[in-house]
Amino acid sequence: MNYNDIKELIGIIDNSKLTNFELSMDNVNVKMSKTGKEFAPSDLVPPVAPAPQMPVAPQPTAPVVNSTPSTVAPQGETVKEEEKAPEISGNIVKSPIVGTFYSSTSPGKPPIVSKGDKVSKGDVLCIVEAMKVMNEITSDFDGEVLEIFVENGQLVEFGEPLFAIG
Repeated sequence: MNYNDIKELIGIIDNSKLTNFELSMDNVNVKMSKTGKEFAPSDLVPPVAPAPQMPVAPQPTAPVVNSTPSTVAPQGETVKEEEKAPEISGNIVKSPIVGTFYSSTSPGKPPIVSKGDKVSKGDVLCIVEAMKVMNEITSDFDGEVLEIFVENGQLVEFGEPLFAIG
């Protein structure tokens, strides 16, 4: 630090709202006070070490893949209908919460309902555990269990289809 640096620093501090200032740099110590009295080091704000500069690695980007299967067949071939997504028939019971799907009331017991079982509106179909709370999922429809879309112990999302009732 030279004379001009100190002079510039005095001007900056004078125009600021600071009342006390202390700077230690190399072999130079500068203390300034606008109050006219000397101040104790306890009046100062302790210096904060600058955060280490970490180089930011570029985030790898996944290659873009067309997830829609192509329906264009090579010359002379036809597209089979079974390659398309299956249609869901019946009334769908969806998960009202995010959690873990359980088909039975406790481990080792048979499932509450199985494919082909007859159910009535209000019957318990399964349990979805969310935050250690066991939530009974009931049927909104009368009919037969046509399909069970998830497996025991599987995580389910809000609105994910669980059962088809027809």
